Amino acid sequence: MAARKSSPRKIRLIKKQKQAKSVPAWIIMRTKRSVRTNPKRRAWRQTDVEVG
Repeated sequence: MAARKSSPRKIRLIKKQKQAKSVPAWIIMRTKRSVRTNPKRRAWRQTDVEVG
């Protein structure tokens, strides 16, 4: 990946990074374990991010 990224591209990458986080423990407790996993969870090496 290029070392010099444009600002819009950087913003899109940051958004994808935030989406790939796991569900917080307090939400798992609040929903009585009905919500455990994040459906948008993505491994950084396996799946490609189409951000342009």
